[in-house]
Amino acid sequence: MDQCVNVERELEKVLQKFSSYGQHCDWTLEELVEYTSGLKSEIIQTGGQDVELSGTLSLVLSQCCKRIKDTVQKLGSDHKDIHSSVSRVGKAIDKNFDSDISSVGIEGCWQNDGQRLLSEVMVEHFFRQGMLDVAEELCQEAGLCIDSSQKEPFVELNRILEALKVRDLRPALEWAITNREMLMAQNSSLEFKLHRLYFISLLMGGTANQKEALQYAKNFQPFALNHQKDIQVLMGSLVYLRQGIENSPYVHLLDSNQWADICDIFTRDACALLGLSVESPLSVSFSAGCVALPALINIKAVIEQQQCTGVWNQKDELPIEVDLGKKCWYHSVFACPILRQQTTDSNPPMKLVCGHIISRDALNKMINGSKLKCPYCPMEQIPGDAKQIYF
Repeated sequence: MDQCVNVERELEKVLQKFSSYGQHCDWTLEELVEYTSGLKSEIIQTGGQDVELSGTLSLVLSQCCKRIKDTVQKLGSDHKDIHSSVSRVGKAIDKNFDSDISSVGIEGCWQNDGQRLLSEVMVEHFFRQGMLDVAEELCQEAGLCIDSSQKEPFVELNRILEALKVRDLRPALEWAITNREMLMAQNSSLEFKLHRLYFISLLMGGTANQKEALQYAKNFQPFALNHQKDIQVLMGSLVYLRQGIENSPYVHLLDSNQWADICDIFTRDACALLGLSVESPLSVSFSAGCVALPALINIKAVIEQQQCTGVWNQKDELPIEVDLGKKCWYHSVFACPILRQQTTDSNPPMKLVCGHIISRDALNKMINGSKLKCPYCPMEQIPGDAKQIYF
C-alpha cells in the first residue's frame, strides 16, 4: 500500500503542474492575443494596410514580434519542465513495484485442465461485462464449446442493466414480475423498489400525471405488509404535486443515487437466481492477487536466500498466511483449538459426542487405546462416534 501512495504522490505533483501550466498558458496567450489585436487596430486606424508604416509603428511591431517569440519560448521551456516530472512518475513506478513477478508463479499451473479452466473463467467474465463478441472470439481461439443456454442469461442481464442506466425501468419490471415467486422466496425487495422508482418518475411529471400515479399505486398492494411505511411516504407525496416534489418535504424521493442502488440490487438478485456470485470470479481473484503479491515476492526472496525453494513448490498451499481483508471473506473458517491450525479438506473439523469440536488430526493424536477423552471436559467417548461437520 505504501508503494501505491508513493506513486500517487508523484502523480499528484504532475497533475498539479499540468493544471497550473494550463491556467498560466491560457492567461498568457489571451493577454498576447489582446495585445496583438490592439496593435492591429492601431495600424488600421493609422492609414490602412497599403500605407507605409512609420518608424515608431515599425519599432512597436518588431517589439511585438519579439514578445511573441519570447512568450512561445517561455511556454515551451515550462512544458519541458513537466516532462521531467512525468519521467519521475515512471521512475517511482519502477522503484516501488517489481516489474518481474514471474518468480512467484508455480510452474505448470496453467497446463491442460488449468488452462481450460482459466479460459472458461475469462469467458464468463466477458459475458458478465456484456462483451459477447470478445467472449465468443476467445471461445474459438481456446477451443471451448460454450452452450447458448450459458450465454443467454448474461445477455438478458446486461440488456436490463443498460436500460436501467438510461432510467428505463420497463425491462427490469418485466423480469421481476416474471420471476416474482423466486424473488419473494429470497425475501428480495427488488420488484417493490422498481415499482417505487417508476411511481417517483410519475410524481416528477406533476399534476399532469396525478391520475396515472394513483392508478399505478395499485401495484404496491402485494408489498403492503413488508413496506407499509415506504408506501405511506409515497402516498403522502401526492399532496405536494401542485407545488412540485422538489419544493416539498419529500424531496429526498428524487435522490439520483437510488438509480445506482437499483442497478446493484438487480445485479445481486439476478446473480442469486442464476446461482452466481455478484462479482466476477476473475475480478475477485485478480484483486486478491494484487493484495497478496507484495507479501509473496518478499517471502519468495527469503526462501531463495535460505536455499529451501522446495517449500514453495512441493505443497498446494502458500508457505505463509496472507491477510486479504474482510472483503474476501466468503465462508466461515475453523481453526483447531488443540493444534492451532486451520482445518482443511484432508483435516476437517470433527464434532465430539460432548459437543466440542477439534480437527481430525487432533482427534487421532488423542486416542488412547479405543477411548478418547475430550480435552475440554472429562467425558470419555469412542472415537468413531465423532462426526464431521461442515461450515
